[in-house]
Amino acid sequence: MAGEYKYLNQSECLVISGVDDGMKFHKLEEALDIVQIRKEDQEQAFAMLAAVLWLGNISFQVVDNENHVEALADEAVNSAARLINCSAQDLILALSTHKIQAGKDSITKKLTLQQACSLLYSFQAIDRRDALSKFIYAELFEWLVVQINKSFEVGELITGRSISILDIYGFESFKNNSFEQFCINYANERLQQHFNRHLFKLKQQEYEEDGIDWAKVDFQDNQECLNLFEKKPLGLLSLLDEESNFPNATDLTFAIKLKQYLNGNPCFKGERGRAFGVCHYAGEVVYDTNGFLEKNRDPIHSDFIQLLSSCGCQLLKLASPSSQFGGLELSMQSVGTKFKSQLFKLMHQLEKTTPHFIRCIKPNGKQLPGRYEDDLVLQQFRCCGVLEVVRISRSGYPTRMTHQEFAGRYGFLLMDTNVSRDPLSLSVAVLKKFNVLPEMYQVGYTKVYLRMGQIGTLEELRKQFLRGIVGVQRYFRGGQARLVRGENIRRKFIHIKNKCTASAPKVVDEQLVAAVYLQSVIRGWLARKQFNNMHKMNLLTHENSNSKRKPGKKISEVKIFSAHTHSYERLLYFGYNIGAIMFHATVMRFHVIPQEQIDIQTSILAELQKRVVKAEATIGQKEEENAALQEQLQQYEKRWSDYEGKMKAMEEMWQMQMLSLQTSLAAARKSLAADNNTAAQPEKLDSSTSPHYYDSEDNVSTECRTPGGNTPNIFANAFPDLRAGRENNGPVNVVNNLAKEFELQKQCFDDEAKTLVEVRAGQSASNMNSDEELRRLKLKFEMWKKDYKVRLRETKARLHKLGHGEADRNRRKWWRR
Repeated sequence: MAGEYKYLNQSECLVISGVDDGMKFHKLEEALDIVQIRKEDQEQAFAMLAAVLWLGNISFQVVDNENHVEALADEAVNSAARLINCSAQDLILALSTHKIQAGKDSITKKLTLQQACSLLYSFQAIDRRDALSKFIYAELFEWLVVQINKSFEVGELITGRSISILDIYGFESFKNNSFEQFCINYANERLQQHFNRHLFKLKQQEYEEDGIDWAKVDFQDNQECLNLFEKKPLGLLSLLDEESNFPNATDLTFAIKLKQYLNGNPCFKGERGRAFGVCHYAGEVVYDTNGFLEKNRDPIHSDFIQLLSSCGCQLLKLASPSSQFGGLELSMQSVGTKFKSQLFKLMHQLEKTTPHFIRCIKPNGKQLPGRYEDDLVLQQFRCCGVLEVVRISRSGYPTRMTHQEFAGRYGFLLMDTNVSRDPLSLSVAVLKKFNVLPEMYQVGYTKVYLRMGQIGTLEELRKQFLRGIVGVQRYFRGGQARLVRGENIRRKFIHIKNKCTASAPKVVDEQLVAAVYLQSVIRGWLARKQFNNMHKMNLLTHENSNSKRKPGKKISEVKIFSAHTHSYERLLYFGYNIGAIMFHATVMRFHVIPQEQIDIQTSILAELQKRVVKAEATIGQKEEENAALQEQLQQYEKRWSDYEGKMKAMEEMWQMQMLSLQTSLAAARKSLAADNNTAAQPEKLDSSTSPHYYDSEDNVSTECRTPGGNTPNIFANAFPDLRAGRENNGPVNVVNNLAKEFELQKQCFDDEAKTLVEVRAGQSASNMNSDEELRRLKLKFEMWKKDYKVRLRETKARLHKLGHGEADRNRRKWWRR
């Protein structure tokens, strides 16, 4: 974990909310793949980073009374040695001892505790350990920058041009500012000078040299602050290097020397103790000189050079020059001097480019979102020179062109030939020709200066003029091409005509013409014969299909089909005639045909074509009529299916009601039988039917109504004899009469329903009101059913009374006996 490494747990900030370290690492690997760094090199780079972390965990212990120290051979030493591919003993020796070269001899001296200042002690070994860690990390960083630049330099090698982005650290001012802030702010001063030079100095210098009317814009120049840093021999960097070379020099002596030599500089302010202040372009910063000398020296000792040269890590050998691993001492160049030389190299590269600047403004000093401090933002604008940049851009001339360039690009827009052709006169004439306002441009000795937006107007006029020229050229070249092409085609046609005329026969072969004519006649006769046979076959086929057509098919459909067939035959016949005429016309082209005959044939052909068109129109009309009849037939079939469904529903309802009546009749019979058994009659009832009943049955008229007849309203009148039979005969005859009446009425209703179905099947829906017939039949059935139920209840009551009376008479007869 990060908390186990001393280099990481100093800030006590190990976790950032909302940041996934694993995802960040995967994105880092993807970025390394994009810049084409091999997987092997990536693994070695990660190993070097791990080695730096383990070096920070190496601790030391005192081994004797003279405060000599030695590195502990623990996990940190073993892990660091394994990662940089060297032995653990060599690493311990390099961290615990220091070799001094004296001529050809070398003296090994153990490191001890050394007093740096009062009450402050530090280990020399810890400083050497940290120096080794920083050296490995710095070399790894430089190697990574070189690899990225190699992957991006392909385009520059091909085109000679490139687009570069410089993301520089901003101006820093903390509560405690040390050597790092000193170098960062010095770099920002140099970049601010570059900014001022390009946006203020060079522009205004160019305006003044070219003799245009220009009001100079004042800006804050930081050249005095740069002189404080870079001046020799009494500059900050020079005095720092001088003090770093003295063996007994301290940070306090360095601060005293600065106050002694630089108090007269307006950008320098001496403070108490080891501090001093510098007035930068962004404000005053107070620096603490504690650690300045040691950080400026930052030496890499020869012991570490020998150790790294003997290790097996290829990445470190590739990262650093070979001279550094050759066993020689490094040059005694300080960190400040190196930083200055690298900064000058960067500025030299920037001078070769066309710079574009982006200023980043801090909205507040507490790094909080949604908070805006007006004074802080305004101070940054003033310190960075943004307000002056806006002022000079508003009053400046962003478009600058030499007179030769301007006249060569826009001089052809002038139609006046009396204007002098020198570049200066042409430039002025163009500006006046197109009414460019005097305050929107200025003409210098060598250049034309235009304000924002003016060059766009001239470019639009130039494009319109060029489009007109191109249009004229297009029409001229097109006409010229068409003229040349037409002449070539005419010559080619004359050549072919002459060639055909020379090769054509002088006399037409009459026998060949006659043979072709005979062939046409014979082929026409054969075609007509075949057509007649096909016509006869079609007629026979149509007759057979008409004889076998379905019963429900309408005669109009047959007529439509026949009309279609005859139209098709006429169309074939007309087509044949047209083909024959065209064939004969083709054959007869060898003869000299009179003009009158040609006109007659043309009129006949036109007439036949008209007939064909008329026949096609008739066929289309018949097809539409056929479609309408088909749709009407489908509607009739649908209505017929609906009627059949209703009839089936009526029949089912009648069957259910008949079943209910039969059940009631059976119950009445059972009740009568029970009454007879209770009475215990000795004699057997005569179950034969009386002659009167047979007479009444013969006279019964079911009056079953056929469609078109009248339906009686009262069904009881249809059975008068049955009522008489019920009154004159015994109980058994009454029940039998009801049963026979039920069977008779059932047969009657069944016959009427079947008759209605048969009649409707033979007649169309327009000649018969089917719904009315169904309603009448239903009403008839309901009336009979109601009357029959009443008579059935009356019969049941009478049978009950007769049963009790007969029983009383039998009892009286028994007592009389």
